[in-house]
Amino acid sequence: MRNEFTLAFNEVLEEKGLPRDVILKALESAMVSAYRRSVNASSAQRVEASVETDTGKVTIYAEKEVVDEVQDERTEVTIQEAQKFNPEAEVGMMVLVESTPKNFGRVAAQTARQVIQQRIRDAEHQMQLDHYAEQLGEIISGVVQATNAQGLTIGLDMKAEGIMLRKDLIPGERFHVHDRVRALVAEVKDSNRGPQILLSRTHRNFLRRLLETEVPEIYHGIVEIRSITREPGQRAKVAVSATQTGIDPVGACVGLRGVRIQAIVRELHDEKIDVIEWHQDPAQFIARAISPAKVSGVFLNEFSEGGRTATVVVPEDQLSLAIGRDGQNARLAAKLTSWRIDIKSLPEATADAIYKLQNDPTLAEMAIHEKDNIVKIEEFLARKAGGGILTAENYDTASKFIDRVEKRSFMLSKEEELAEQKRLESLREKMPASFFTTSILDSGLPEHVNYILQEAGYNLVSDLVIQMLQTPDNILRLNGMGPRAMKSIEDLMENLPELVAAEKALAEADVEAPATAEEAAITAELEAESASDLIESVKESAELEIPSSAVDALVETQETPKEVDDLREIEIEEITTVEEAEADVAEVEKEEELSFDELFALQPDVINIPVVEDDEEDLTDKKGKKKSKKKRHVEIEYDEEEETLVYRKKHKNEGDEWTDWAL
Repeated sequence: MRNEFTLAFNEVLEEKGLPRDVILKALESAMVSAYRRSVNASSAQRVEASVETDTGKVTIYAEKEVVDEVQDERTEVTIQEAQKFNPEAEVGMMVLVESTPKNFGRVAAQTARQVIQQRIRDAEHQMQLDHYAEQLGEIISGVVQATNAQGLTIGLDMKAEGIMLRKDLIPGERFHVHDRVRALVAEVKDSNRGPQILLSRTHRNFLRRLLETEVPEIYHGIVEIRSITREPGQRAKVAVSATQTGIDPVGACVGLRGVRIQAIVRELHDEKIDVIEWHQDPAQFIARAISPAKVSGVFLNEFSEGGRTATVVVPEDQLSLAIGRDGQNARLAAKLTSWRIDIKSLPEATADAIYKLQNDPTLAEMAIHEKDNIVKIEEFLARKAGGGILTAENYDTASKFIDRVEKRSFMLSKEEELAEQKRLESLREKMPASFFTTSILDSGLPEHVNYILQEAGYNLVSDLVIQMLQTPDNILRLNGMGPRAMKSIEDLMENLPELVAAEKALAEADVEAPATAEEAAITAELEAESASDLIESVKESAELEIPSSAVDALVETQETPKEVDDLREIEIEEITTVEEAEADVAEVEKEEELSFDELFALQPDVINIPVVEDDEEDLTDKKGKKKSKKKRHVEIEYDEEEETLVYRKKHKNEGDEWTDWAL
């Protein structure tokens, strides 16, 4: 019959779901605490406990000093008793001996109960903390256990509880007790009451994970999410690109008849989602990000005082659509592209362009050239202000005028460009060369920081370092970038001098040592053999024209007089042939030059070409019969109207009709 202790031990294992070793260590620790309380032992004394799970027997071992006469049984033991546990024990040594009190099991059950419960509870909390720390950034499912003014309490697996604050709920959502909820694990913290698991449905990575779940192409890496921005419950924009040719990234995300995207929209409480194809050209990417509005032009200014600024010009009837309700569309586009976006209507942009020409000293020369155009465009604007109708040609003229002025106004002078290049070169010297080829995803920073930086356009580690050396505040302004993320980046910047020094030391170590005399002799022998092979190949191909400089070069490099003489003989023969050819060409040039028309007027209408007969070749058809190729006749005729050569052919076994081949 199984012992009651064993049954109770196994029941605890099953109920708590903890490993056997964890429960056993908790019991042993509780027994040690019970022993210290029962005998009032010092905390400095070494005490160990052993529990037999089969019988439930508890044995306590305490470290005591070996003496001749015992005065305190708690800390001293006789040499005879000590040698039972350690045969080499001597007086004055510290020995671990059995010290289990009488009726200790019953006493321990009363005094160690709370300790055992606390140890098991701590083990549960640690196991939950480790499990959900691995789930950070992933979507999990739970059941609502309670609702209050602060948010929701959600029951999760492993008897854990998650907290979803009101700010992490999509506006307009209402959940009740026992409702099942899907959310993103946003943060996991340890506290006195156990792990604190914070959940979110408003985080942009919640949309990212939903897309990975619904779109297999994203999950397998065929389609890549470049950037995401959203205003929960209202609108979201997602930039995607394909990693393989022939794949439509937008179509893959939307699905057939919108099945895939509609499933995500329902999960996000009818949040509108714009899926945009990413483009490496910032101007085109910004134009797509402004969708559904149509864009007339995008003009980039990377050296603006407020940061990188893009001026977007749209038709007048598209202005409200481009800006969106309360500026939502423009705001999301700016976050998606990491550019400051200034949206203007075509008439407004035209008026601003005229003002720039008239007031910017650097554009004075351009204003002189555009004087006539300025007058015309001012007439267009006056007609527009008076309620007149402009033609498509007027709008086209205005668009081209804006394009010329904006591009010229954003151009830097040569001195400024050189100064900018020198400044960037000085910044590049402060970082390792490997940073220019290392992806931001391999930077060693936390994963969520890498994703934030990649979405902001920092594809290489060098891009991040240059920005940190210039204006680190621009990194801190990124959506999702907090103090902890900045601390990891600052740690990377502090290690830059050490990385540069290590890379230089490695480069110096890689320099090859000078070759020994034996290695030099072997190298010279191989070079001599290759030179001899080169000369032999040249001698065999006597049709090539070999300049004397090449021969002289070979003479200088290798001492092969016989081969060089042969080469010079070949050269003399070739020179003679070339001189004869030049004489023939001179005689032809003396003749009267003819025009193109006269040249073809002298030619016959049909150029007779000898019959081209193919060599007969034995062929076997499907029935096994042998057959030979057919002979054909080819003639060439010049077509004056089409100015082309026409090839005509016919086979002997065919009629008199010719088949034309146009060259």
